[in-house]
Amino acid sequence: MSSHPRFSRLLLLLAILAGLASPALGAKYILQLTAGANVTQVTAKYGLVLLKPVSHDGQTVYLVQGPDPSTSQFVKQVLKDPSVKQFELDVEVDSHDAPASTPPVTNVASLTAAIQNHSPATYYGATVRASYVQQPAATLIDLAGGQNYASGSGIVAVIDTGVDPNHPALKGVLVPGYDFTRDQPGSASELADLAQSTVAILDQSTVAILDAKKYALILNQSTVAILDQSTVAILDINKVPSDFGHGTMVAGLIHLVAPTARIMPLKAFHSDGSANLSDIVRAVYYAVDNGARVINMSFSALADSPSLTAAMQYAWSHNVICVASAGNDGKKEMVYPAGDSGVIGVGSTGPTDRRSSFSNYGARSVRFAAPGEALITTYPGNNYAGVWGTSFSTALTSGAVALFLQVKPRLHAGDLSDLLESGKPLDVDGMGDSRLDVLSMVMYCLTSH
Repeated sequence: MSSHPRFSRLLLLLAILAGLASPALGAKYILQLTAGANVTQVTAKYGLVLLKPVSHDGQTVYLVQGPDPSTSQFVKQVLKDPSVKQFELDVEVDSHDAPASTPPVTNVASLTAAIQNHSPATYYGATVRASYVQQPAATLIDLAGGQNYASGSGIVAVIDTGVDPNHPALKGVLVPGYDFTRDQPGSASELADLAQSTVAILDQSTVAILDAKKYALILNQSTVAILDQSTVAILDINKVPSDFGHGTMVAGLIHLVAPTARIMPLKAFHSDGSANLSDIVRAVYYAVDNGARVINMSFSALADSPSLTAAMQYAWSHNVICVASAGNDGKKEMVYPAGDSGVIGVGSTGPTDRRSSFSNYGARSVRFAAPGEALITTYPGNNYAGVWGTSFSTALTSGAVALFLQVKPRLHAGDLSDLLESGKPLDVDGMGDSRLDVLSMVMYCLTSH
């Protein structure tokens, strides 16, 4: 017999208080209990200290602390308990994708010239760069045609490095999110990871981030370039973490495709690209429990996680559509969460609909393709960036899903297979059956039953 909800909450509070009074332990674990199990009894039995709930719906998933160093024998021992559904070590994940290296196809000089054009455009009530709205990728996916029928609805949660809450293109569509790296609700600003002096420089409207030779700087392996070279930089590049801006860039492409959808920033990653597995898992549950219809996960890891898989299943059971990047290793390999059942794993194609040389392929984690080369998107400080990588193919796809949900609100995650085949046919091995074509896929949603 399950206990009364108030009594369960009291037990949870007592367990947390007991944990706070206990001596500090070492390794952290993600603990998922079977329905009706008593968390206080389980933690006491194995000498665990309860830190916080990971999921608040039913409160069956928790972050706990235990023996350090962790041993596989200890994990196996806890997993044998009939009250325990999952138990795994909370590891640090460094999972933003590996290299697109030197941009392989697109002429960087032409993209640089496009971003140097500061001509303004009005886009759904916001003033943005014309080069952002009119970029070649928008034409390639027939975005304008699709937006004749839909402009996006619902909330798209973005599990990433956060977002710049003041970027003119984005601030009108953001809803409150959560910074899991600091345990703070609100804007989930990735600017919080920078020194104030660096933030002040980024706030210039035409900041240029250049290397010593004044070429477009390769920021890191998956977010290739900031290409606004109109001003000589006074910014010390060494003070900009490797993945800073990633979340803002992802959000910008979602907004480009679905400009009237709302975006919920969930900061699970630090700006150096690292994250705790538990924060990623917490972010998934938070997104589902707070009304998201789509979850964008522009990250990948080679190892699967039972806790993250359980979170994907939770999203599926609540009809939340999850979209994840297939990875940038240029290999036929499985990555997660893209490889989890029900998740749309997205690979990258170039302007001629060939597989991008950096894009993974040929595994279950690549179900669909979208452009991922030389995309123009938002960057913190009212700036714009040119980017390469499956992270950004994923963002375009998440935005498109928000369009599909507007014209077919009852679209279920289980009905996606036929929809994913309704894009532009793709004759490329290992990249799924089609490439994102917004108009044809919106029309499919309008006409299918």
